[in-house]
Amino acid sequence: MYALGQFIPSNSLIHGLDPRTKTLSVILLSLVILNSQPAAAAVFTLFLLSLIPLSRIPAGAFLRALKPALPFLLLLFGIHLLFTGGAPIPPFPDWRITVTYEGLLKGTLVIWRFALLLMSASFLTFTTSPSELVCGLEWLLRPLNILGISSRDVALMVSLALRFVPTLLEEIRMIREAQMARGAAFGTGGLKKRARSILFLLTPLLNNSIRRADDLAMAMESRGYGRGARTSMRELKLRYKDFLALAAVILCSGLPFLLKDLLPSFPAC
Repeated sequence: MYALGQFIPSNSLIHGLDPRTKTLSVILLSLVILNSQPAAAAVFTLFLLSLIPLSRIPAGAFLRALKPALPFLLLLFGIHLLFTGGAPIPPFPDWRITVTYEGLLKGTLVIWRFALLLMSASFLTFTTSPSELVCGLEWLLRPLNILGISSRDVALMVSLALRFVPTLLEEIRMIREAQMARGAAFGTGGLKKRARSILFLLTPLLNNSIRRADDLAMAMESRGYGRGARTSMRELKLRYKDFLALAAVILCSGLPFLLKDLLPSFPAC
């Protein structure tokens, strides 16, 4: 079962935070993680790992959230490993493709950063219900209303996209297993055969996705969803623990920059 994008109910400290606090924290952490060096990435890793007990989310859920992204992470690692110049790693100087120390370091750092991004995003989706996420995003996106773009509609689209990621991944797994039971072989044979296998996978996936979208639209219409002013069952309110959480995230984000002279540097990155 894929965990990415799922909400895991609990009464932890992080679950009780305002969704705006968690969303802003994830955005801030994502910005600094994307530009982090190995020493800073280590600081962010320790910070995120320390939040797992506070969230009362099993560590295995975060590992399952990384699983769908593994092919993408391996592709990024391979690109940096094979196409980065620098000092060759023995015995690769005799090969047609040279693997360098710089490529190894950059590839490792890139997938490390993306793993941290997915982990921080998982904290948001694991500890925030879809309705809370919509309320928080709508509040944060209110400036879009000035441009004539409904912040509620955008927030709803983002929430639905996050909600349906695990559903689509599970759908792919079920279709793949059903096709294999009928004799289909994925990942073997020539390029033409593999492309045909992917087509057999995409066709029922597209049909099922359209059907789910129709069902969702009908459910929303039957419940009276429409444009215009709306009320919410939960009124957002920032409390002292939200300000403490934001202060902790800001301190963690700025710590690598404050200790820049003390932390080891890696010129190759």
